[in-house]
Amino acid sequence: MDNVLITGAAGFIGSHITNVFCENGIRVGCLVRENSDISSIKHLLVELRKGDISNLSGLIEAFKGFDCVIHNAAYARDWGEYEDFYKNNVEGTLNVLRACSENGIKNIIMTASISVYGEEDCKTVKDENSPYNSHYRYFAGRVFPCKLNYYRDTKALAEKKAVEYAGEHNLNLTILEPVWVYGEREFNTGFFEYMKTASSGLPFLPGSEKNKFHIVYAGDLARAYLLAYRKQLQGINSFIIGNQKAELMDRIYTLFCEEIGVRKPKNLPKFMVYPIGFILELVYTVFKVKKPPLLTRGRVNMFYDNIGFSTGKAESILGFTNEYSLEEGIKRTVKWYKDRKLI
Repeated sequence: MDNVLITGAAGFIGSHITNVFCENGIRVGCLVRENSDISSIKHLLVELRKGDISNLSGLIEAFKGFDCVIHNAAYARDWGEYEDFYKNNVEGTLNVLRACSENGIKNIIMTASISVYGEEDCKTVKDENSPYNSHYRYFAGRVFPCKLNYYRDTKALAEKKAVEYAGEHNLNLTILEPVWVYGEREFNTGFFEYMKTASSGLPFLPGSEKNKFHIVYAGDLARAYLLAYRKQLQGINSFIIGNQKAELMDRIYTLFCEEIGVRKPKNLPKFMVYPIGFILELVYTVFKVKKPPLLTRGRVNMFYDNIGFSTGKAESILGFTNEYSLEEGIKRTVKWYKDRKLI
């Protein structure tokens, strides 16, 4: 294989993948929608292919001439309507696989998520053999669903259906399941929001000194796709991608604040924050506000839950370990935002 097409190439993770592949002399095609912001990849030597994962006929045309597809496009957020999550994450993934079959493309690398195994407070380190447990049980969740579960549940369903389809059609499907990702050009996974809020001088924010959180720098994650691409694994394989160990969340945010040059806000206990998140989420839902509130049940819990995953399989088979230390990754990330006066 010497050429690859990347869906979601202009997004946060996709742009890092595109950059790594271009740096390694691989012909790269980028699937972008008609009105996509391509500023993150416009300096790279890539071939733009217009298309949308919701349009199967357009995908079939866009995929022509490529040997491998990296499917990274997704509806990755914690707010929105379930129909939008399902259309993009489940139906869109199946459309990508169908378009690959139509073009005789046997090799697919797919971005999934560790959320398929569950992100509840858990002392156990999970791995690729852990059962699917995507649906987080929130207070009043049966009558008032948390929209973060829309993302988790549809990503789990997409992975299940992709595995079924690949098995039925004899495709080589490598599934990469990143832990929480930080890095340049991130605006939706929480780290940038924390940096902005801390930079505003707010003295208190949700947080704990006890829980561990598993993260990976986007540049390291992108390299995992290159390793998977070069490995050309046969059949269906899945790998959790992250730093070799989870870190105390308090240390992660302390390093961010030190790099920004501000005092880290003091931690507020969960019992003080959760009711605020619940009320904000309820009000925004009742009034159908399109923009998410600053706090929801899902966002609050992420500040206090302990989550950790094993990356041993990715290390032993793909040869992946994080090259950037937590300190270096955060330094590079903060510099990017500072250079653009975003913080």
